[in-house]
Amino acid sequence: MLINKIQIWLRAIRIKFLFSSIISVAMGLIINYHNNNFVDLYQAILTICGVVSLHISVDLLNDYWDFKRGIDLKTHRTKFSGGTGILPSGLIKPSHVYLAGLFFLSIGISIGVYFIYSHGIIIAIILIFAIFSIYFYSTKIVDHGLSEIFVCIKGAMILLGSYFIQSYEIDMDVIVIGINIGILSSFILFVSSFPDFDADKSCGRKTIIIIFGKKKSTMIYWIFPILLYVIVIVSVLSSLITYYCLLVFLVFPLTIKSGILLQENYNDINTLESAISYIVLFSKLYGLLLILGFYYC
Repeated sequence: MLINKIQIWLRAIRIKFLFSSIISVAMGLIINYHNNNFVDLYQAILTICGVVSLHISVDLLNDYWDFKRGIDLKTHRTKFSGGTGILPSGLIKPSHVYLAGLFFLSIGISIGVYFIYSHGIIIAIILIFAIFSIYFYSTKIVDHGLSEIFVCIKGAMILLGSYFIQSYEIDMDVIVIGINIGILSSFILFVSSFPDFDADKSCGRKTIIIIFGKKKSTMIYWIFPILLYVIVIVSVLSSLITYYCLLVFLVFPLTIKSGILLQENYNDINTLESAISYIVLFSKLYGLLLILGFYYC
């Protein structure tokens, strides 16, 4: 019985989706190691705990509000979209999910306050943005067509904050990679929004796909990988980042495969799931290759 409850809660907090936030923190840490030849392990562990707690919080609160608004009752769930299905199935009470979301938010805030005390105003700005975007993501931000922008900023801020906590400074290479990681996070959200189109639209949400429609959005898709790779190329040519970061081109074919699937079958749910799986794999490998690029230079 206890094991079943643990499994249900692990499903609710979406363990496998925490990887993106961990990659952002790891990227900040490895750039700091590359630039300054040290990593404060204690602060690194605290940073990971704080970021993971905030990530869990936003996922739990998103599930709660999607259920309350009826979105989870209309969406077609896949492995990568449509929520966890925990609340529609009655496996956990909605109030418990909401309270758990606030609990993890409070953990993230507590760790953030500690870093504000030790590191100052930069961390305060990042924490205030995190609190605002987490709590209002599902009720305000998504309804105004800003979800992809906020997710992009979030990804960049995680990396910037992780680096600043270690080094007490923000360098241009960190800003560039932060933007890159932010775009990568937004890319995942963009593609995973395709299966939720009808449910999101019927409940008043506005995503890029809803604003422009599915067909036009399959063309907008290509903006994301173009931006990702142009930033890397320009940064390498400008000597902002090591040329080893060009390793990310090894996974470029995954974006081609996903993009073609979207263009040819954007209304087929099974094809959409395959397209999303390619981008999820792409994002993981892209992040790891960037980390290797800095580590082995």
